[in-house]
Amino acid sequence: MENTLLHENERLDELNRNGYKIIQHPKRFCFGIDAVLLGAFSMVREGEKVLDIGTGTGVIPILMEARYGGTDYTGIEIQSEVADMAKRSVEYNNLSDKIRIDNADVKDAVDLYGTSNFDVITTNPPYMTVSRGIVNPNDTKAISRHEVSVTIEDIARISSKLLREKGRFYMVHRPNRLMEIIVVLGKYDLEVKRLRMVHPYIDKDANMMLIEASYKGGAFMKVEKPLIVYNADGQYTNEVKKLYYD
Repeated sequence: MENTLLHENERLDELNRNGYKIIQHPKRFCFGIDAVLLGAFSMVREGEKVLDIGTGTGVIPILMEARYGGTDYTGIEIQSEVADMAKRSVEYNNLSDKIRIDNADVKDAVDLYGTSNFDVITTNPPYMTVSRGIVNPNDTKAISRHEVSVTIEDIARISSKLLREKGRFYMVHRPNRLMEIIVVLGKYDLEVKRLRMVHPYIDKDANMMLIEASYKGGAFMKVEKPLIVYNADGQYTNEVKKLYYD
């Protein structure tokens, strides 16, 4: 099965949960720790429907199914080759009855799924605006890193239509855009409920943040204790090890 699902220059990487693996191409965008942290920060309850916006190779729904169970995950990905890898990873892990991958533009998501159809939305969106340097709109890594095909406001506006009332929205992003994100989410009735800063080392500034918002959930935010990724010796902290491994 492994040989039939892998294409040229692709590899199977361990996810360290449930024996799952994921298909990746080293010359394209491979998942990083931000996806692992988002999957662990997000929460899924029994019977809930989940949508992962910009799912890439499908790592977040696969990790969330391994952690929480659940039977109704959808990943939407605009890049056809990347979406194809995600579909094959889902098939490899025998999750086709639980995870669906759609090769589509998130801007068409309301037409595709209907309104008020999801309990949970997750997203690991591009971190940089297109003004940050020259961007090739056809480059896989550029699409993953820059807001070429979708912006934070696009995601917020569309998510507010797709979520049920009190539905939860989870995002990982960069701290330098925190105020912009809070304002944009609030514009579409996505009220930030939890915020956790992620620091590479205990004495370094945060370089990631994890956000949970609720659609029409009222204004109240909890700032959680910081998450430290590495010990002084460069090894993962015990907390991060627990997030990565069974």
